[in-house]
Amino acid sequence: MRSIILGKKIAAAVQALVLAGSFGAAAIATSVVSSGTALAAAANCTNADPSTSTNPIQDGANCGQANGTATNLFAQGGIFQIASNTLIFLVGAVAVIFLIIGGLRYVISNGDSKNVESAKNTILYAIIGIVVAIISFALVNFVINALSKSS
Repeated sequence: MRSIILGKKIAAAVQALVLAGSFGAAAIATSVVSSGTALAAAANCTNADPSTSTNPIQDGANCGQANGTATNLFAQGGIFQIASNTLIFLVGAVAVIFLIIGGLRYVISNGDSKNVESAKNTILYAIIGIVVAIISFALVNFVINALSKSS
């Protein structure tokens, strides 16, 4: 019983950390956007016509970009790759933590079938989370490579 309560408290703490991290990321994003719009008066708009553009998303990003800032939005090392890799790393880390928690719950279950089943489910879902993180990392990098080659 104590292990279930402890597991619920740990899950609530992890959820609170993820929620707090998302609010922090939103605050950072708004500060970056507000400082970027102040500098965007002298933006570099070389191709503002979407009908003649080969990559209108990148051209739109270039038009909204201040002079002197990085131009690689979709390329290797761009902001989308950095943000997605960071989020995927966090998802993988949380999945590994839950894998460890599931293993500990399995060890301390003392043969109680209900606790053993709960621990096995935690381990199963943590492994699924790790697989999803690996697949999403590969998919995001594939899409970013495809977009960077088209621009």
